[in-house]
Amino acid sequence: MGAQLPYEILSRKRAGERLTEPALRAAVAGAASGTWSDAQLGAFLMAAAIRGLDGDETRTLTLAMLESGERWQLAREVPLLCDKHSTGGVGDKVSLPLAPLLAVCGLPVVMLTGRALGHTGGTADKLEAIPGLELGLDRDATLRLLRDTGIAIGIATGSIAPADRRLYALRDQTATVSSLPLITASILSKKLATGAGALVLDVKAGSGAFLPELAEARQLAALLVATANALGVPTSAWLTDMSQPLGRWVGHACEVQETLELLQGEGPGDLQELTFALATEVAALHGVALEPQRLAEAIASGAARETFLRWARAQGAAAAWTASPRLPLAEEEHVVTSSQAGWLAAVDCRALGLLLIEAGAGRARPGAAIDPAVSLRYEGRLGQRVERGEPLARLYLRRRDDGLAAALGECFTVAPEPKQAPPLLYERIA
Repeated sequence: MGAQLPYEILSRKRAGERLTEPALRAAVAGAASGTWSDAQLGAFLMAAAIRGLDGDETRTLTLAMLESGERWQLAREVPLLCDKHSTGGVGDKVSLPLAPLLAVCGLPVVMLTGRALGHTGGTADKLEAIPGLELGLDRDATLRLLRDTGIAIGIATGSIAPADRRLYALRDQTATVSSLPLITASILSKKLATGAGALVLDVKAGSGAFLPELAEARQLAALLVATANALGVPTSAWLTDMSQPLGRWVGHACEVQETLELLQGEGPGDLQELTFALATEVAALHGVALEPQRLAEAIASGAARETFLRWARAQGAAAAWTASPRLPLAEEEHVVTSSQAGWLAAVDCRALGLLLIEAGAGRARPGAAIDPAVSLRYEGRLGQRVERGEPLARLYLRRRDDGLAAALGECFTVAPEPKQAPPLLYERIA
């Protein structure tokens, strides 16, 4: 059919017409097989970003990208299987405590996770701070881990949504990263490939979020939820705040340590609140009423922490680490203090995350090494009273860098009048 020729498809979308299912599938097939050139795919992405894709087009594009690779359909063999996805933030480590808490409560968890994107940290990078932990999982290994421990966390294999791999790289080159339909298709084509029975989404807004504006983050959450449900996976979302780091620690080794602190009842309140909210939400999608008290008991009994360590051992973590799970911080401490008395009014989380990348805690370029020991401890909270000279953050580096520490201090705004902090949980989207 002429409509499936690249030139005709591009002409129609450039003119603002809706694309049929055969046309969208032809574009995805061209990306996966290599029969469409980078120029043609770039034109497709640009036309889709400018002219938009409606709900049906977004669903069709997502399904075609999903079907371009393997579909594991694990829920057929693992009842009550859950998955979770976050749009990313600074200090966002929720996946790490969430998985063992759900597993202890009889809700197994599978996650194909990613590496750092821009100023945000990646769950895969955090977990690779654990000595020996392996994240390359195929379907058989994933199924074995789920049956043995109730948890399987890995990175997407080359056979999962191969069309997305090529389109994702071209989106970065063609300035189409911010298109909500393209974001939706990219996220869900990988997330739905495992075949979990329920998916909960954490869509963030605020200075540390991929989409800082609340209205745009709400639009993305609604599109993700609508598309996933239309494709047959019960899905809901929480719209949450990323105006300041989540928890007290930012970095890879330190976020693993903070996870273990939470799982032994010593973690920060905001991290626990969000973890509990997402756990109860995904359980409800399975028709399971998971009360916060049940989650608190899983922590108090030590069962959640032991489940995390048992899973880590099963996925290759060194026995010495699981026996005594401590990860070191970098040695050189810089204390960032307030230059005036007042109230902590704002944190530029994006700038803070980029400075940590500059310090070695993230990748300034693809393939660069990460130093998991480079860390930041966030000492304040938005709306909190601070005195002149009071610590706002502590930065741990491999070598002294007063310039970077000074730049970090500029990420914090202290105002003479109090300003109310935003809520951690804005709204639920179902």
